Amino acid sequence: MKIADLSPRNEFIPRHIGPSDSDIHAMLKTLGFNSLEQMADKVIPAQIRNQHKYEDVGPGISEYDLLNHLKQMVSKNKVFKNYIGMGYHDTITPTVIQRNIFENPVWYTAYTPYQPEISQGRLEALLNFQTMVADLTGMEISNASLLDEGTAAAEAMFMAHSLCKTKANAFVVSPEMHPHVIEVIGTRAEPLGFEMIVMDPAKYDFAKPVFGVFFQYPNTSGVVEDYSALAKKYKDQGALVTASVDILAMTLLTPPGEWGADMVVGNTQRFGVPLGYGGPHAAFLATKDAYKRLMPGRLVGVSVDSQGKPALRLALQTREQHIRREKATSNICTAQVLLANMASMYAVYHGPQGLKKIALRVQRLTGILAEGLNKLGFKVAPGAFFDTVTVTTDKAAAIIASAEKMQMNFRNFGNNKLGVSLNETTSLEDVEMIWAAFNLGNMPTFTALSVDEALKDIEIPANLTRNSAYMTHVVFNSHHSETEILRYIHQLQNKDITLTHSMIPLGSCTMKLNATTELVPVSWPEISKLHPFAPTIQAAGLIEMIHDLEKKLADITGFAAVSLQPNAGSQGEYAGLLVIRKYHQSRNQGHRNICLIPSSAHGTNPASAALVNMEVVVVACDDQGNVDIADLKAKAEQHKNNLAALMITYPSTHGVFEEGIVEICKIIHDNGGQVYMDGANMNALVGMCRPGTFGPDVSHLNLHKTFSIPHGGGGPGVGPIGVGAHLAPFLPKHSLVPECGPKDGISATTSAPWGSASILPISWAYITMMGAEGLRKATLVSILNANYIAKKLESHFPVLYKGKNGLVAHECIVDVREIKKTSGVDVTDVAKRLMDFGFHAPTMSFPVAGTLMIEPTESESKKELDRFIDSMIAIRQEIATVESGKIDKENNALKNAPHTAQMLMKPEWNHPYSREEAVYPLEWLRLNKFWPSVARVDNAYGDRNLICSCPSLDEYK
Repeated sequence: MKIADLSPRNEFIPRHIGPSDSDIHAMLKTLGFNSLEQMADKVIPAQIRNQHKYEDVGPGISEYDLLNHLKQMVSKNKVFKNYIGMGYHDTITPTVIQRNIFENPVWYTAYTPYQPEISQGRLEALLNFQTMVADLTGMEISNASLLDEGTAAAEAMFMAHSLCKTKANAFVVSPEMHPHVIEVIGTRAEPLGFEMIVMDPAKYDFAKPVFGVFFQYPNTSGVVEDYSALAKKYKDQGALVTASVDILAMTLLTPPGEWGADMVVGNTQRFGVPLGYGGPHAAFLATKDAYKRLMPGRLVGVSVDSQGKPALRLALQTREQHIRREKATSNICTAQVLLANMASMYAVYHGPQGLKKIALRVQRLTGILAEGLNKLGFKVAPGAFFDTVTVTTDKAAAIIASAEKMQMNFRNFGNNKLGVSLNETTSLEDVEMIWAAFNLGNMPTFTALSVDEALKDIEIPANLTRNSAYMTHVVFNSHHSETEILRYIHQLQNKDITLTHSMIPLGSCTMKLNATTELVPVSWPEISKLHPFAPTIQAAGLIEMIHDLEKKLADITGFAAVSLQPNAGSQGEYAGLLVIRKYHQSRNQGHRNICLIPSSAHGTNPASAALVNMEVVVVACDDQGNVDIADLKAKAEQHKNNLAALMITYPSTHGVFEEGIVEICKIIHDNGGQVYMDGANMNALVGMCRPGTFGPDVSHLNLHKTFSIPHGGGGPGVGPIGVGAHLAPFLPKHSLVPECGPKDGISATTSAPWGSASILPISWAYITMMGAEGLRKATLVSILNANYIAKKLESHFPVLYKGKNGLVAHECIVDVREIKKTSGVDVTDVAKRLMDFGFHAPTMSFPVAGTLMIEPTESESKKELDRFIDSMIAIRQEIATVESGKIDKENNALKNAPHTAQMLMKPEWNHPYSREEAVYPLEWLRLNKFWPSVARVDNAYGDRNLICSCPSLDEYK
C-alpha cells in the first residue's frame, strides 16, 4: 500500500492563480520563454530586483488553517454592548440583506459603474441611496456616498469655501460636533491655511468674516437644538451652513433643509451596516441643486438609451472632482458603494414607516432610560433628545468600571461626564442593565415597564418635529416582505456584469479573485460588532492582526513602517503628502511646496497635492510613456529650494517598468525633495521588488486592488501608506485612540483610528495564505498574462507602450486611434461591443485618449484569457468589414452595441447584419449569454436633463 503524502499542503495558491502549470508553460512558449524567471529577467529591471526572504510574510497556510488561526486570534476580542455613540451604533443587518448583498459576490465583485449598460442594478440601488438621503435631510440632491462622516464634513468645508463670496478663510465649528469629525476637519483645514474656530456658534461676534459654520444635529451630547435662527444669522453674513446629522433621527426631526442648511453630511452606518470597528460605512453629502457642480464623489443620474428607454448612468460632469486635477476641490476617487447599497436596501426593506417605527422605539427607550436615571438620583442633561443622554456625576469612574464588568461600554467625556446612546438592538432589559451599571451593579427597585407606564410620551418640541413626508417613492413602499425584497435584490443583480460572469480586464484596477475564505471573517461578530472607540483591550485580537498586517506589508514593500488609517487610495495619497509636509516642517523647511507630477499621472495625484497646498509642476513624458528624465532634472534643479516631492506611479501609468526609476529618485533627493510612489500598480512588484529599497520614501497601497479586498461596485477601498524610517514618526495618529499612531504624527485623516478596519482581515488572509512563494508567483503570472494578451493582440491592435525588451508589465495598452481614422469606430464602440460578448471593457482612454488599457491579473485562467482574446479579434474583424465598405460606417454592430433582448424582439430589423450576428458573434455565447438590460446610454441627454433621484412612474412612462 502506497504511503500518502502527509506533509502540509497549501492548496490556496493554485486556487487563487488561474493558469495551471501546463497553461503557464504554454503561454511562456508563446512568448519565447522557458520559465517565469527567464521572462522576469527581461521585464523587470535588474537594479530593482531583490532576493529578500520575506520572513514576516511567512510560507503560506491552507484556507482551513487560516480560518482556525484567525478565529483563535479574534476570540481575544470582547464583544460588549456598545452605548458609546458618536455616530457609531450597533444595528440589525436584515439577514436577507447580509446574505444576498453583503456576502454575495455579484454585489461585492462588481466594478465602478462607468459602463452603465451593464451596471443598471447597482446604479438603481445607488439612485435609491441618493433619493433616501435627499428626502431624509430635506435637501434637493445627494451624492452616491462618501468615505466616512469626518471626511464628508471636510468635503463640505472645501465646498463652503469655494461657494462663499466673501473669500473668508475662517470658519466656525460647534464644540458639540463629534470629536473625530472636528479632528478630521482640522486636519484638512490646516494645510490650506483655513482657520478653524471651535466655539459656541451663538457666541461668535463676526469680528472676523467666516465662510461657514458647522453644527451636529442632534449634537454629540445628544441634545436636539433649534438652529434655524443661528443659521439665518450666519447666512446673513455670507457664510454657508453645514449640518452633520444622524440619519435615523431625520425621520422624527425637522430636516436641516427646512431650517436653513446649505449642506448636510453624515453616515448611513445605522441603516443595517455593521460597526466593524469603524468601517467601511457609507457617508453622504446632500446639498442644494444650485451647488451640484462642486459636489465631491459620485452622482447617479437618469437618462435614456438609444431606444428611448429610461437608463441610469454616472453624471459625468458632476461625477468626481479629481478629474479637474490640480484645480479640484476634492481628490475622492472611490465611494463606499457596497455599504451604500446595503443602507439603501435597508431603507427599501423597512420603508418610511418602518424606519420611523425604529426611530420612535429608540427615542422611547431613551426616555425610559433618562427617567430611570433621574429616579436613581442622577441629573440627566436637560433638553430634547433622540437616542443619547448625558449625565454629570462624581461616580463616573466607578460607573464605567461597573459597566465593563457587565460587558457594556458607555461614553466617557471626561470631567465626570458620561454619555449613553441607545440603538436599534436595545431592549427594555438592556435599559434595566444600564440602570444597574449606574447603580454600581445593583438592580434598581423599579422596572423599565413601570417607568414606561408612568412616563408621559417623549415628545420633540413642536418647532423641531418633522411634518414633511419622505421616501414617498414607490420603491420604498413595495418591498417589505422577505419574498419581495429578495426578488428585488435579484432583479437588480441580474442587470450587472461582475467577476461572477467573466474577467474584468481593467487596467490600473486589478480586478482579481476575492476569495470566499478571505471574506468569511468580515461577518464574524468578533469583528463586525466592535465599536471603534471602545477600550482597545476589547479589540486585542483584531489589533494583533492589524499589527501583523502592518508588519507583513512593511516586509513586502521594504518600508520601515505602515499606517492602515487611510480608507481609500486617494486618502493614502493625501496622508502620504501630509507626512512629507510634516517631515519638511520638522527640519525647518516648511517652505517646500513644489510637487512634480508626470503628465501621465492619475487625476488624484495633482488633486491630492492641491489639497495639501502644494504647487503642481508637470513633468513631461517621452514617446515611450516614460518620465522625461531631462525635463525632470531641469525642473527639480529649477525648484530645488522649494521642492517638496515627486509623485510617480511605478510601474508607470503606461504599464511599463521604467529603467530610470533609481536615477529619478536620486535626482529628487539631491534637490531636497521626497519621492511619493503611487502604488496602484503594486501587483507587478509584490515578491519581486521592494519600493522602500530602490528609492521611494513613501507609497500608498490599494488593498482593494493588489491585496484582494473586493471593489464592491466602486468601494470599499483601503489605501495604507508605507514610509521610510525618517518619515515613520509622522504617520497618522488619532486623538481618541492614541495607540493607533506615533505621538508626533499628523492628526487623523479619517474618522476611525484604523480606517476601514473590518475589511483588513481580507488582505491579511490573502497574504497569510499565499505566503512569500505564492505572492511572488502571483506577480509573475500577472505579468505573464498581460504579455500573453499583448502578444496575441498585437497583430490586430497596436500595443502602445513596451519596455526595452518589447514586453509590458502587468497591463498593456492597445491603440484604437488609427482604427477610428479608417473606420469611424472609436474606443467607446469597442467597449460597448464587448458587452455583447459578455465582457466588461478594459479601462477606456486612460492614460491615453482613444486607447484601452488591459490588466488580466493572475487570477484569470488561460481559457478565460483566450475567450477575451477571441472576442477582441472578432471585434477587429467586424471593424475590417466597416473599413472595407461592406458594412455601413454608422449602421453596424459596433455603433449599435450593446444589443438588448428587446431590440431583437422588435419586428423591424433595419441593420445590415443579422440578429444572430448581433448577439451571438461567437459560438460559445449560446451556452452562457449575458443580456444587457438597456441599450447604449445617452450621456449628453442625461447631463442636459439632470435627474438624480428616483423618478416617478409617470416620468418613466
